[in-house]
Parts: sequence; structure tokens; C-alpha cells
Amino acid sequence: MFVVLQYLLPHHLLCRLAHALTRSEVGWIKRTLIGAFMRGYAPEMADAVEPDPQAYPSFNAFFTRPLRSDARPADPNPRAILSPCDGAVSMAGTMDGDRIIQAKNHHYTLEALLGGQDEWVAPLSGGLFATLYLAPFNYHRVHMPLAGRLVGAWHVPGRLFSVNQRTAARVPGLFARNERIVCAFEGEQYPFVVVLVGALFVGSMSTIWHGEVTPTDEHGGVRALGVRTRQPLWQPRGAELGRFNMGSTVILLLPPRVARWEGALEPGKPLRVGQPLGLLDTHG
Repeated sequence: MFVVLQYLLPHHLLCRLAHALTRSEVGWIKRTLIGAFMRGYAPEMADAVEPDPQAYPSFNAFFTRPLRSDARPADPNPRAILSPCDGAVSMAGTMDGDRIIQAKNHHYTLEALLGGQDEWVAPLSGGLFATLYLAPFNYHRVHMPLAGRLVGAWHVPGRLFSVNQRTAARVPGLFARNERIVCAFEGEQYPFVVVLVGALFVGSMSTIWHGEVTPTDEHGGVRALGVRTRQPLWQPRGAELGRFNMGSTVILLLPPRVARWEGALEPGKPLRVGQPLGLLDTHG
């Protein structure tokens, strides 16, 4: 019933309301939201720069809280592909041509996920993908899985279904239907793509280059994102690249024959930023 209900909900209206409420600095609103969240999800606060939940000026500031610089050390192996987020593996493997597994009996295409940006479809087809789910209690900033230079970014409008396992198993093409930001990088050896997928109540997403990108009309067109900050286009492995202002999913894409995932990268495996997902093949 929850999945059926999502087809009927006014996704973008709910997100606009969530956006306003979560940024409110009215004391009782902030305290109520943070208090309810702490009781419902009990997020880990010990790693945060500010461990007191009520010290943040708004719920969104609390939700996107920064961590101490030593809280998520990067794996020292320079060939390691790092987890870009805290969360759990939803699905990971090798694409079947341009087809990506969403869940059992559900696939979607790389072209659909990338919003029809064909210049990135051919180089990535047959490559590796990892779909990583961030639960509400997780740390919600996204980091660089590899060192790389941003060479393109675009916003793809869409719906805002929940991205939990129950919905992923029942909504065809979920990740290619939801609103998303696609960031394409030229790495030290190989190109790669990081996709930030929006979800129900995700009021907006942000990157360090483009600032806040808020949900738009789901029927609008794909739009290129221009750089609006002074952040360098080249970022080292492990550096912050963006954040979710409420929870969602990150999809990492790599070309074929350049890397391998670890054998233990199974659905449900918990992850933290900086943990290795796999290894680059230095021979290509």
C-alpha cells in the first residue's frame, strides 16, 4: 500500500514543504523535528564536529552535519575505489551492456539514468555500477570515490519516490525516474560518474561546485549545471563533493575492464565513507 500511495502523492509539493520546515530556525520547530528524529532513528553523533543535536540552527543543518576530520579515514591503497557515502549496498555488479540491475526482475538503462547524455553511455556500457542507499540515520555528505576533475554536471528532473528496498523492488526504473544530479569526472587513469538520486521528502541536493539544486517540475528538460563557486574542478580522493538535504541514493559508474568490486560487495553490506569498494586495474 505504501508503494501504491507513492504514485498518488504530490511529490514536489511535499518536497517544497519539507524544504521549508527543515530550514526553519524557529526554535520550537527545530527542536521538535530534531527531537523526533533522534527518538526515531538515534543517529550516531560522536563523530560529528558538534555532537549536541540541538546546537544546530535548523534541522537541515543537523541532518547535513559535518564530521570530524579524522572520522572517516580513506583506505591508504592508492588503487582503492572508496565508498563515497555512509550507507549500505543496494546492488552492485557489472552492467549487461547498457542495462543496470535495480532489484530482482527490475532493470533500467544507462541512457535513462544519465538523462540521455549519449556521450557518456558508450564509454560506460558494460562497466561496473554500485548503488548505495543512505538511510535517514546515516551521515549525508557525499565524497569523491577517486581523485578526478569535474568535466560535466547536469540535473535530470523526475519523480521523487522513496528509494528504500521495498520501493526499489516494486517501482520499475526507479533510479531513472527520480530526480537526480549527474557529475561526470575525468580521473587520474579512467573516467567515472557519480549520480545523486533524489527521493521522497528530499528537499534538495547540493554539490560543492553548483550549490543547492532544488527539485523542479518533473516534466522539465535536462539542464546543464554551471559552476557557481570557486571550488577547484579537480578534487582529491575522499574530498567532499556534495550532500543530500534529506536521505537518498548514490550510484557510482565505471567503464568496463578498469576495476573490480570486492567479492563481499553484496546487497545489505554496510559502508562508511573511505572504505574500499574495489580496486582499479592499473593495466586498464
